[in-house]
Amino acid sequence: MDPSLPPARPKRRIRRLRRLGRPRRVRVRGPSFNRLIPNILTMLGLCSGLSGMQFAIERRFAYAAAALLISACIDGLDGRIARLLHGTSRFGAEFDSLSDFVCFGVAPSILLYMWALQHTGRYSFIPCIMFTVCMALRLARFNASLDDDDKPAYSSSFFTGVPAPAGAGLVLFPVFLGLEANKMGWTTVEALSHAPLATVLCLVVTAALLVSTLPVWSFKNFKIPTPYVLPVMLGTCGFAAVLIADPWGALAAAGLIYLAMLPFSRRSYHRLRREAEAISEFVE
Repeated sequence: MDPSLPPARPKRRIRRLRRLGRPRRVRVRGPSFNRLIPNILTMLGLCSGLSGMQFAIERRFAYAAAALLISACIDGLDGRIARLLHGTSRFGAEFDSLSDFVCFGVAPSILLYMWALQHTGRYSFIPCIMFTVCMALRLARFNASLDDDDKPAYSSSFFTGVPAPAGAGLVLFPVFLGLEANKMGWTTVEALSHAPLATVLCLVVTAALLVSTLPVWSFKNFKIPTPYVLPVMLGTCGFAAVLIADPWGALAAAGLIYLAMLPFSRRSYHRLRREAEAISEFVE
């Protein structure tokens, strides 16, 4: 080899020089699409709640109630999907809470005001304001409890007060009853559902349930005994069939069933608390 010639470059260095000559691939920075799915669902639920307000202003009450029901279904899915996709975040929790306030705190008030309270005097909107404020307080209390690590283990299966979607379903009972009566031709029941007193009563009672300290089953960690699995599945299928055939009657009946469950939920909570206290005393 002639010493006057430059030494041969290693192959590795040549490959490196070739790579440097190529245009560099730009890496996209940001969250994956899986992490965006829960927030997209929350946004769709918010849009559905806003559409429900529009339908209520246009006095298309069946469409308004259906839009709020869609929001409730989406609200029940977005949190679970976020946990399955490992897409939970503080932003998602705050966005979900704000969406719940609009869909379940503001929209039902407007719907009930247009349903029965629009022409009943200057004070007719006060019950609607009371319901919306209580919904905001309930959601704020729920957000504050997320950072509470001192809660006993048995309380994880219970909400404090009626949750927001259930509260919206309960307060819309006059609308469900009136739509069912209109479908069946029951003029007396329809007139009763449009009565301002019945609407005000639903608003005030539901507002009190939202801010109460009543323990309510959350059904997140609810375990069904083995002998009751088949009856629960058959009952769910039966209710789904009735819901498709007669949606407003099924929803009105679901509200009454939910109210009937509240005393049993309270009794279950206190039974678990007594058992936990007995175990702690025994250990001490």
